[in-house]
Amino acid sequence: MNLVWAAVGGAAGLVAGYLLRGPVFRLSVPAGAPDRVACPGCDTRLRRWPSLCRWPSLRCWHCGRALGTPAVLELAIAAVLALLGGRFGGQPLTLALGFLGALGVALAAIDISVQRLPDRLTLPAYPVLIALLAVAALAGHDLAALWRALLGGLVLAAGYLLLGLARPGQLGGGDIKLAGLAGLALGWLGWRAVLTGAALGFILAGLASLVLLAAHRVTLRGAISFGPFLLGGALLVILVQGPADAHIP
Repeated sequence: MNLVWAAVGGAAGLVAGYLLRGPVFRLSVPAGAPDRVACPGCDTRLRRWPSLCRWPSLRCWHCGRALGTPAVLELAIAAVLALLGGRFGGQPLTLALGFLGALGVALAAIDISVQRLPDRLTLPAYPVLIALLAVAALAGHDLAALWRALLGGLVLAAGYLLLGLARPGQLGGGDIKLAGLAGLALGWLGWRAVLTGAALGFILAGLASLVLLAAHRVTLRGAISFGPFLLGGALLVILVQGPADAHIP
């Protein structure tokens, strides 16, 4: 663990969390519903600004109500980026993993809130992540890893698509698209990482379901958000495998 890179990652995560607070607030609505553009407390239309955040502050300018739970998103992204920075700092792959880590936390926050993974975040992430992986491949002189990443994304997305078709209602379209993004990162590390990451997501979701059932928070017919577990499984594999094993197929 490189503490300097971990600190850099944590600082970058705080900034990314601030910038993503607006999109997370705006897109945390059920599928098909319009974006949230008004304060949930006083219904005042929120002011925009020309940046990724789209809001001038983390609170309603009229009543002062916080837009989401204060600091949780920022600290969560900072923690993820600190872990990734400390594990991969200085490696060509760091920027790509940092992008996916920050976006993943934002998507997980939306999925937990409304069980939705918006296309407006998942689909544009594909060209960005592929471009960052291409830069990493060129910088590290490892085009084989790039091809493996592309195949990993395709295989994992296809696998989730087949599971979704086999058991309708268990996996949504957002989960399938998110699986492709996770597969890109896992594929770079190797096929073992792809398989382990895919399996770990289901294991974590199963364990969480048992805990929620025991606590009477869900029923046997209830559904939980799968995206956070898919991302959590991928993150654990990425952190455990790390840069030292990145070229093991």
